[in-house]
Amino acid sequence: MTFCLDATIIKPDNDQDIKNAIILLHGYGGDGKDISMLSLNWKRHLSNTVFICPNGHEPCPINPSGFQWFDLTKDDENYILEESIKAEIKLNKFINEIKKEFKLENNKICLSGFSQGCMMSINLGLTSSEEFNCVVGFSGKIINKENLKSRKKVSTNTLLIHGDSDQVVSPNFMLEAKDFLIRNNVEIQTHLIENCDHHIPIEASSIALNYILKKI
Repeated sequence: MTFCLDATIIKPDNDQDIKNAIILLHGYGGDGKDISMLSLNWKRHLSNTVFICPNGHEPCPINPSGFQWFDLTKDDENYILEESIKAEIKLNKFINEIKKEFKLENNKICLSGFSQGCMMSINLGLTSSEEFNCVVGFSGKIINKENLKSRKKVSTNTLLIHGDSDQVVSPNFMLEAKDFLIRNNVEIQTHLIENCDHHIPIEASSIALNYILKKI
């Protein structure tokens, strides 16, 4: 099947049956191959899981070889919100294609992402008509709390991980997201990684894997 987004897809070894999926969304200027590196360790512990890492639907003007989920060249909150909702529409179509191809329901799918991909995962996890298995976000934030609250339909369990030295997306945004999710009845866990800037260290990857293993 041809999907609406180009994607790096890593299937289980030895043709094992696919029972779960983890959809990994890259950050601004990245691509599916970048974020697929997370699967190298995770797949050893998640034998019946397919890892699906799509490229963003738009090329990134800051890094022409990479992609974006929404444009960040304009410092305009309304514009960013509008562009992120366009990405949601594209990602929802993609997820429906994945569900059909691999015969999976939302409760068998984990949404995960880094930075801009984390922001998209949070929105998708709360605005879908059915809860996903979980959301695991690294170094992100809520794009627009007022808008998300108005569109929230479900309460997908969520884990947020952030570096305490992040200079790109402040760790304060994780605390704001935690407060928002608690107030909106979402089961939320958070971890602040010491001496960590804007990337995913091994410690964060391991915390995320242990969380996913308990959920799947």
